[in-house]
Amino acid sequence: MRYTLDGTDYFFCNPRCLEKFKADPARYLNPVPKEPAALATGPYTCPMDPEVLQGGPGACPICGMALERAAPQADEGPDPEAADMRRRLAVGAALTVPLAALGMSGMAGAGRFLSPPWSWVQAALAAPVVLWAGAPFFARGWQSLRRRALNMFTLIAMGTGTAFLYSLLAALVPSIFADAFRTPDGHLPLYFEAAAIITVLALLGQVLELGARKKTGAALRQLLHLSPKTARRLKDGVETDVSLESVRPGDVLRVRPGESVPVDGVVLEGASSVDESVISGEPWPKAKEADDTVIGGTVNAEGTFLMRAEKVGRETMIARIASLVAEAQRSRAPVQRLADSVSAYFVPAVILSALAAFTAWSLWGPQPRLAHALVSAVSVLLVACPCALGLATPISVRVGMGRGARAGVLFHDARALEILHKVDTLVLDKTGTLSEGKPRVCAVIPAPGFSEQEILSLTAALERGSEHPLARAILAAAAERGIRAPAAENFKAVPGQGV
Repeated sequence: MRYTLDGTDYFFCNPRCLEKFKADPARYLNPVPKEPAALATGPYTCPMDPEVLQGGPGACPICGMALERAAPQADEGPDPEAADMRRRLAVGAALTVPLAALGMSGMAGAGRFLSPPWSWVQAALAAPVVLWAGAPFFARGWQSLRRRALNMFTLIAMGTGTAFLYSLLAALVPSIFADAFRTPDGHLPLYFEAAAIITVLALLGQVLELGARKKTGAALRQLLHLSPKTARRLKDGVETDVSLESVRPGDVLRVRPGESVPVDGVVLEGASSVDESVISGEPWPKAKEADDTVIGGTVNAEGTFLMRAEKVGRETMIARIASLVAEAQRSRAPVQRLADSVSAYFVPAVILSALAAFTAWSLWGPQPRLAHALVSAVSVLLVACPCALGLATPISVRVGMGRGARAGVLFHDARALEILHKVDTLVLDKTGTLSEGKPRVCAVIPAPGFSEQEILSLTAALERGSEHPLARAILAAAAERGIRAPAAENFKAVPGQGV
């Protein structure tokens, strides 16, 4: 639904999201541009906060996660966000390995690794990891503070930033620290390796998450791939192959045997049978002749025909089904309300807990008290990141709906998926819903004077040249029984009538 504010259009998926926007517009200020070029690859939305829509890629203003396309795309191409995270992960991991070796040596009692020049080496190794590889976390953490929407990136940025800044000061200007920070042998503990390792682990989590999100859209892309990439257009008596994007309503297209119907339309001339199982679930090809409708993505079996394009692009049935599945994936299950309510208080509670840990350790902890207090506070910030809390339900819903779409089962919304476990009775309206879509010969009952082998041999000879599902079933039955079918002469298949 659309809502206009100060001349800018905002789009929302349900009334609840619209009311949230009206209550605090600044928090969701991500308008969808009106330019068609900007909308060609958008809008973009957040899997955790589907009420957020904007015209291009970026980070969610609420949770900080990378936005993804709201509308399914058949060919999305490489994901720049995932490629960037993988590059940062590779560089960060390569620098963190030697850094961790130095840091662990210092913790094991080798005090020389806590003093120059080794402390400077650790700083040089940690700086690119934390400041460059972890830059997205600091940017998203800052956005969360600026928009007053604390999230897991707030905690990551605070934890790694605090550990790195303290360690940098301890390595460069150790004289500014009191004795409460120092170990019994007078050294300042460094936490460069902790900041770097946490950054690398957070990057690994982002890479895995982006990969999981890409896989959840595989079922939608399979639906969209049912439509061919090109169509054969007849114009001024000349047939040419054109890209599917250039087909317009009213164009006359030719569909040849074995080809997929490019778009939704009406048969103008010719006759054939079309396999519509991807739409109806019925395994039998449906006879088509003039004035019959055909659906894009279905497969023409035998004959050839001319059709008039009526619905193209996002208006085709296949594209609308994919859009419905994508919209259902973005819907929120009732259980997510619990996660949302917990997350609203979780991050502030974690920050308060970190402050309490710092205070307790600095007052009553063993020496060096302040060093232990700092480590405890940073540990609370990092360990308590609520990424799993916010991701578990949306990713589960997306995976479940994607697997369902791949099996031909479409859900209206996430609520339907959540309450499915309570269902104890299924009512189905047609046999095609339960059938395998692959008919097989169960029995052969010959008339008097004929044998089963003779009947199958003659029938298989006829059906060898047919593409009908029953023909394939008869040939399979003959092969199972070891029956060799003779060659048939003067074979002819009449569309809609048989052989």
